Amino acid sequence: MRGLLITLTAGWLTGSALAHAAGAPLAQNADEVITRNVAARGGLAAWQKVDTLVYLGHIERAGNREGPRVPFVMQMKRPNMTRFEIKEQYNQYTRIFDGRHGWRIRPGHDGQPQTTAFSPTEVGFAQTEYVVDTPLIDYQAKGVTAELDGIDRLEDGRKAYRLSLQLPGGAQRKAWVDVKTNLDVRYDRPATSPLAPGKPVSVYYSDFRPESGVQVPHSIETTAEAGRPVGQAADKLVIERVLINPKLDALAFAPPARPLRQGNGAMVRIPGPVPGGGQNP
Repeated sequence: MRGLLITLTAGWLTGSALAHAAGAPLAQNADEVITRNVAARGGLAAWQKVDTLVYLGHIERAGNREGPRVPFVMQMKRPNMTRFEIKEQYNQYTRIFDGRHGWRIRPGHDGQPQTTAFSPTEVGFAQTEYVVDTPLIDYQAKGVTAELDGIDRLEDGRKAYRLSLQLPGGAQRKAWVDVKTNLDVRYDRPATSPLAPGKPVSVYYSDFRPESGVQVPHSIETTAEAGRPVGQAADKLVIERVLINPKLDALAFAPPARPLRQGNGAMVRIPGPVPGGGQNP
């Protein structure tokens, strides 16, 4: 069966498997894997200095790599505040999470912005994400527990440690770390779509580059079919520019206005709570 990962047979910590191509011994437990990963990403001290992070780039749609490049901006602030905007000309989309509540804004059938509040499931998921760094960086202080399951072989021949993670509150995740580079390869999480709640989603990281003392992936691919080979099957975020610790607009994570249609068809900003929680500025 085709798949991105082929699990190695039993005995993966014995014999010749005890050394990778560079001759260094393999990590023997989750803490060793994570310690190497954090060092490869720039070190704990460097990441602790990062409070805000911005990605600017474009999206390449699955199955249409040669199609139009859709610009996006992703703003992140510790511990889990996000604002993601797609700047497509006729289909602008914004996703906001302020740490407690979330909203999606997209054009309605009449072309006017339509706001939808996150479901309780989506809120719970967003609250457990670590948007600036990862669950692995300073994992013990975050209350994350980790177990080393084994080593998987990627389709291109590389090997990756497979970790089982339990987040505070009991949520389960899977993470893969490249044996040779010690950098993140894949992260599995459940889908939040109401059409497929809990369905595994795989996120793949590549093209790491140094940015102000930390290593940041410049390619992030997401597929709703866990373990399926990346490429044409996955949407890709191509990150062209990274901003470390920029000063973000105070309204970046604020609740969106609650629109109200007037008799002449105009849309106005109405102060007050937005459905799903929060308060309009």
